This record gives sequence, structure tokens and C-alpha cells, in this order.
Amino acid sequence: MIRFGVDFGGTKIEAAALDGDGRVVARVRSPTPRDYDQALDAVRALVDEAERRAGVPADRVGVGGPGSVSPVSGLIRNANSTQLNGRPFADDLTRALGRPVRYANDANCLALSEATDGAGAGSDVVFAAILGTGCGGGVAIGGRPIIGRNAVAGEWGHMPLPWPRPDELPAPECWCGRRGCLELWISGSGLARDAGVAAEQAVQDAAALDRYVDRLGRGLAVIVDLLDPDVIVLGGGMSNVEALYDRLPAAIAPHVFSDVVETPVRKAAHGDSSGVRGAAWLWPA
Repeated sequence: MIRFGVDFGGTKIEAAALDGDGRVVARVRSPTPRDYDQALDAVRALVDEAERRAGVPADRVGVGGPGSVSPVSGLIRNANSTQLNGRPFADDLTRALGRPVRYANDANCLALSEATDGAGAGSDVVFAAILGTGCGGGVAIGGRPIIGRNAVAGEWGHMPLPWPRPDELPAPECWCGRRGCLELWISGSGLARDAGVAAEQAVQDAAALDRYVDRLGRGLAVIVDLLDPDVIVLGGGMSNVEALYDRLPAAIAPHVFSDVVETPVRKAAHGDSSGVRGAAWLWPA
């Protein structure tokens, strides 16, 4: 069968069609509109084009995006693409596309993709972190994304930075209304804010990168204490900083409540298309 997935990001929307072996047979992208209705139209146009290129109809679609669907109201909450908050985005997509839609947090889609046939393939517990404009986390166990009773499993980006140092206090205020959220420190925009330059330049600043690795290590140590995953997978723009994979294990270990820490940290095997692959995998064969 052909699966169709959509990755709704802050700057781009991607639609893709995957065959039964996970090979991409069609892929299309467009910028993300800031207007809600235009965003729905953009997703519909991309799915139509993916269908045309794949040569088969999309009878059902998986969508990965920011935030999560409230199990009480059915509305999106906690999305850093704030035009979605308070809106029945999943239901509106179902109506706009005229077919069943499954919506999941984009970090959960990353975790599912990498657990299925990526950097976490063959692992029982996979934690995936998106380190981009924002910061999010997702968990896959036994090849299935873990959503949780309140649909907030893996919402790591809005936990506070662990073990803050004196120069990290008082904690800055986050867009979510809390203070000191990890997203403020370990997203690409957080690194840029800390260094005072664009993230692309900040990774060349040795002192800024040292602080970033230390903070990311503390954040991931909490995950190891809580989940003890078989592998940690990084996605998003910051995952392209190759130095992280050499340096993070040593930055994580001192903060973990264990005498041994062997958790590997790996780059997402499917790069910035991993999210759309995970969205497609939301539907079983």
C-alpha cells in the first residue's frame, strides 16, 4: 500500500507518499502560511500534488505538527505555530481533505519514523528530540508512539532547564507563559539568543557551543533517568552540528543517577524528512 504523510512545520509544510517498504515515491513542499485558512488550503494542495505524483489516491493521511490535540476539547494546544492553538485543526483537515486524518505531535512522528526504519530501528525504547526553531520530544516504545493519557507524553521542551547555574537565573520567560523552559536554551533560536548572533554563526562560537552542549546534556540526562531509552535521536536544524554526537555522552553522564551511562546519541537517519515519514507511519498497513 501507499501511505501519505504531512509534516506541518513552522516554516514549511511537506507532503510525501511512501510505499510498503518505506521508500518515498513522491515528495512536495511549500512555505507555511501564517493564516489558518490558507494553511488548510496549502495542506490540501500538497496532498493533491503528492497523489498526482504517486499515481494513487490518498485514502487516509497522517499529519505531524506542533502541539497536540486536547482529549477534552479536540482543539490544538501548546503549538508554537500559534495560529493553530484553540482550533480544531485535525477535524478541519479531515473536512478539507475529504478523508480520514490522524494527527500527532511532530516529535512523536520523528520518534516513530526513526524507531521504524531509522537511527532507532531495532530498539525497544526510542527518545527523539527536535532541536530547531523550537524544541520538542517524542517517545516510541515497541515501534509505537506514546501519546499518554493527557496527550502530552514527551513534551520535554517545556520542562525547566535542570540544575540551573547562577548565571542562568532568573530564568527568562517562555512564550508558553512559564519561565526557564528547555526550549529557551537548547533550540536553535535559544543558542542564537545566548550567543547574540544567528544560530549558523553561533555554532562557530566555542564558548556558546560549550554552554549549549552542557545545557542539552543536562536536559537529556533527565530523559535517561526517567525513560532510560535504548537510543536518543536528534532531529531539527541543530542535529546537523556533528560535534554534538562526540560531546553529548560525556555531558549527559555526570547528571544521570547511575554508575554507567552507555546511551548512544544519534542523528536522525532520515534528516528533515523524518517527520513526514513518521506521519505516514501513523496508519498501519
